[in-house]
Amino acid sequence: MHLILQTMFGRYTLLFILLLILPVQRGSAQSTYCNPMDIDYKYNFEQLNEKISYRSGADPVIINHKGEYFLFVTISGGYWHSRDMVNWKYLTANRWPFEDMCAPAAASVSDTLFLFQSTFEQRPILYSVAPETGIWEFYNRWTPRLPKDIGPWDPALFHDPDTDRWFMYWGSSNVYPIFGAELDHSKKLAFKSQYQAMFWLNQYEHGWERFGPNHSDPFKPFTEGAWMTKHKGKYYLQYGAPGTEYNVYANGTYVGDDPLGPFTYAPYNPVSYKPGGFATGAGHGNTFQDNYGNYYNTGTSWIGLNWAMERRIVRYPAGFDKDGQMFANTRFGDFPHKTADKTWKGKGDELFTGWMLLSYKKPVTASSVLDTMAAAKITDENPRTFWAAKQNKPGETLTIDLEKEQEVKAVQVNYTDYKSTIFDNNPDKVYTQFRILTSKDGKKWDLASDLSQQPKRDRPCAYIEFPKPVRARYVRYEHIYVASTFLAVSEFRIFGNGFGKAPETPGKFTAVRQKDTRNADLKWQKVPGATGYNILWGIAPDKLYQTYQFWHDDPDGFELRALNVGVPYYFAIEAFNENGVSKMSEVVGVR
Repeated sequence: MHLILQTMFGRYTLLFILLLILPVQRGSAQSTYCNPMDIDYKYNFEQLNEKISYRSGADPVIINHKGEYFLFVTISGGYWHSRDMVNWKYLTANRWPFEDMCAPAAASVSDTLFLFQSTFEQRPILYSVAPETGIWEFYNRWTPRLPKDIGPWDPALFHDPDTDRWFMYWGSSNVYPIFGAELDHSKKLAFKSQYQAMFWLNQYEHGWERFGPNHSDPFKPFTEGAWMTKHKGKYYLQYGAPGTEYNVYANGTYVGDDPLGPFTYAPYNPVSYKPGGFATGAGHGNTFQDNYGNYYNTGTSWIGLNWAMERRIVRYPAGFDKDGQMFANTRFGDFPHKTADKTWKGKGDELFTGWMLLSYKKPVTASSVLDTMAAAKITDENPRTFWAAKQNKPGETLTIDLEKEQEVKAVQVNYTDYKSTIFDNNPDKVYTQFRILTSKDGKKWDLASDLSQQPKRDRPCAYIEFPKPVRARYVRYEHIYVASTFLAVSEFRIFGNGFGKAPETPGKFTAVRQKDTRNADLKWQKVPGATGYNILWGIAPDKLYQTYQFWHDDPDGFELRALNVGVPYYFAIEAFNENGVSKMSEVVGVR
């Protein structure tokens, strides 16, 4: 009896201790995320013969399968699994296609997750009832082959839950359209109907479909990355354009009453568009819902330093308004956002934490500098400029002076693959470790985060949310380990809030449509104390879903070349700084 009482007492004591500990663990868990996504991007072997080594991730598909999330990315040798969309675990599979996958398609139907790769040859569709274990099986051998150059490249699988019909959409070309066809589930998803064209790009009427930086190149644009979403009986066939290697890479949609059309161009296109800021580009992704019914749109953000196809992954709050208009919210899209724990309303602005960028163009000191790769480049919000240390050794530091005491809440460290020679993605060798320290006076330093005390993994876009805000003037990166030959950092971004006032609303804001109505000239008056500005626009005063971000030291005018012919537009502007965001200006309409 005495032994039983001791055992019971021990159990209740243990339970009491756990109840005390668990809330602390929950409270200290990271609850925010920041684009580019913090995953262990894989070294790409496409340029192995040219001896060009770089980490990359593109063409994402996130699938909510039985309440958990699975991320598939081009040429990654595997995929990622998450239960909260903050912490992603990389998985390898027991069975993988004959070569690594480009632009994969995936679909969750009942208890099964289906997976298919881009191909011009005969390739299998895989399936898994336990994808979190990495166990996959062949579903079919994918027959017959399509004609030369037709594909299916950049495929999307779509199952209509209301009709139990299956479809595939695909296309990646500046010659061919987006294609579609019905599949026969009774014949292992063989083609049930003849494939047919869904639509072509039309850069002559759709300004945002023009190629080049800020749509300035006359080269014929590319369409790719098909995806289908059904919402309230309407079919939204999405696509990426005009080219992955530009800041204006975006997602658009056509809308129809049937999965194979006819489809009508959405006059509010593009749906997801982020041409300004640090993580530019939002095209070629997918649309999915979380466990609360909230929509997100994923996309591909461009780096393009080592190779044109060097990219990262982003995701943005998305949805459909009361009129059925599809949107994605990229306003402050590469600043920290909350992880949703309920159904959010409106366009998802409530997910923005309000943590502002504190590090833009702030003074930086480095322990050493290699050649001309100066430390000042880590605060310019440009992923294609970088600092490099003389040696890749522990103890190298970067110290940012915020110039006054601020409340620091998170940091993001973005690495650059400078003259890298890595191709094998060996997790015992390829991982990231550093410490973050803060100081009020530059003399006494406090440890804010230490990745050497966490499980080893590679984090090329490492985002660290502090357990609690820290008041500091100085923030220091202290290096421990990266696998590459050189230690190189493109951006050390610091987020939080100042103790001053938000800027005033910019005045004298004008929008004038050009004779070529795909273009509009925007002009505004800069305000003292601003860090930057957001141009907001859309097809109605209450539908300003688009955002183009500019910095205060950019010119005070811009030619926007992303408009659709025959569509009226409405514009507004807001300013932001380290303390917050101004009120939005009055809305200006143009026709």
